[in-house]
Amino acid sequence: MKTFNVPTTYRSPLISAIKQQRKADDKLKKDFSPTRIDLGPIQFFLARHFGFCYGVENAIEIAFRTVEENPGKKIFLLSEMIHNPFVNQDLQALGVRFLMDTHGRQIVPFEEISADDIVLIPAFGTTIAIEKKLRELGIPIEKYDTTCPFVEKVWNRSEQIAAKGYSIVVHGKPTHEETRATFSHSAVNAPTVVVNDMKETIELAEYIKGEKPADQFYFEFAGRFSEGFDIKKDLQRFGVVNQTTMLASDTQAIADYLKKVVMEHHGLNETNISERFADTRDTLCYATNDNQTAVAGMLEQEADLAIVIGGRNSSNTSHLVELCEDVLPTYFIRSEEDILSANELLHANWKTREEAVINGWLPASRPVRILVTSGASCPDSMVEGVLRKIASLVEGSRSL
Repeated sequence: MKTFNVPTTYRSPLISAIKQQRKADDKLKKDFSPTRIDLGPIQFFLARHFGFCYGVENAIEIAFRTVEENPGKKIFLLSEMIHNPFVNQDLQALGVRFLMDTHGRQIVPFEEISADDIVLIPAFGTTIAIEKKLRELGIPIEKYDTTCPFVEKVWNRSEQIAAKGYSIVVHGKPTHEETRATFSHSAVNAPTVVVNDMKETIELAEYIKGEKPADQFYFEFAGRFSEGFDIKKDLQRFGVVNQTTMLASDTQAIADYLKKVVMEHHGLNETNISERFADTRDTLCYATNDNQTAVAGMLEQEADLAIVIGGRNSSNTSHLVELCEDVLPTYFIRSEEDILSANELLHANWKTREEAVINGWLPASRPVRILVTSGASCPDSMVEGVLRKIASLVEGSRSL
């Protein structure tokens, strides 16, 4: 796989060495057990896969190279490059300005942009409407487009099945930048609707089966369907794609559930199900899947707690927290700075993003066993920083 030139401050010689050794020992990626780091009174267990993915490294390389190669030019980002506050702060410190926040609210009016300026499209991609607006301003968006190739793969797959007459169901968080972009690119080719979770999927199935009044759909899914969407006919034939950072198991469960509903409602079987339902399993992101599978493998290790590192608004990171919380005490932090002391830690609720200081987070028992992973937009240097900070708080720990 291609290697990228990202700032050395995001790298960690320690973490890189561990990842390279695991890769050499497990070329086929079949071993999802964690890496054990024994420091005596403290033992860390690092997930097999974590940290920067292909799409994130690609975006970071393009962004920092663009700044370096265009001194004196005004450079804008449509919104956050990735969902990591430290990377975004670094870009802002270099003079890059955000045009919108993560919810799509305008910060800098488009009227302030000229054809001489540079506009970077973030890793999540953007909507067709915004692409059109930038082109009208004379901005060459293709030159500075950092959209993740795996997000584009979802768009391409949507276009392919739309050409065969299928509508699209998108599994994603409706307000997330990536879901808004995927919805836009899908809706231009086919009737499209967004579901956030299995609960909403079950509600949608009621309309597919004709068990709920059709008119009610337009209120229940307001803002989630494409213009002209006809609930009576547009879900007679469809496929499911996802926001790439959702839980892969959730997307698969949603697709399997809707497939079963379609089979039962239309009297189909595995031989002829393609008449009504498109197979889109190949759109699941490899990195999301690897990181989530690695967490499952890590959780087989007996431990006292888990630490998950990443941005508060990082979707893929929040799902790693979700997986860990089902098994043992888990703390969602941004960096070593959230570890206030051996007694206090600043933790975020992955659902609400509300922060709270947790007292007594570090058990008194020795050795203390800690599972560690990070999101796809978290630099490895931050993971190393967390390991060193925790080790410094445990008396008698060997140095890393």
